[in-house]
Amino acid sequence: MAKSFEFLTEALRRLPGVGPKSAQRMAFHLLQHDREGAAMLSRALYQAVEQVHHCALCNTFTETEICDTCADESRDKCQLCVVETPADQAMIESTLTYKGLYFVLMGRLSPLDGIGPKDIHLEKLLARAADGVVEEVVLATNFTNEGEATAHYISEMLKARGLAVTRLARGVPVGGELEYVDAGTIARAMLDRRST
Repeated sequence: MAKSFEFLTEALRRLPGVGPKSAQRMAFHLLQHDREGAAMLSRALYQAVEQVHHCALCNTFTETEICDTCADESRDKCQLCVVETPADQAMIESTLTYKGLYFVLMGRLSPLDGIGPKDIHLEKLLARAADGVVEEVVLATNFTNEGEATAHYISEMLKARGLAVTRLARGVPVGGELEYVDAGTIARAMLDRRST
């Protein structure tokens, strides 16, 4: 095969859940049946990589210095919800039950994988949570072992500084990830959150 085809196949394998055969099928499809779609995908990826960066306040993805949520004056600035990913933030937003602000960790603590507090921006979270405006930090990390460990670590860190910390209620299934949980379950968990 041509080196360009092999490079495309390897690039597609970087997507989650895509193995060698699936990547090869995608590459063949794009080149054989949808060259226009391949070009559009290429332009979209390039544009996203060039223009999308982290919000200066909440760490989510945005094309501006401060994301739309942080810039929204109607949001409750006394509440700060901590999530692992922008996908988790989007799921909570879809429930229409939470009107506060967010902080997106872009991961979770996982010592076995070499991911520590600095890797998930905990210093930035601490500065945001201790700004004198935030009164409650809602921990909405996933109910996986790593998510629970992350929530516990953050809870201890924030409570030591006198901040009120709550955790999503257990309506979200243990081992579940917010991105895949239905909006009704997340809404109930948000409304029934508890102190940690």
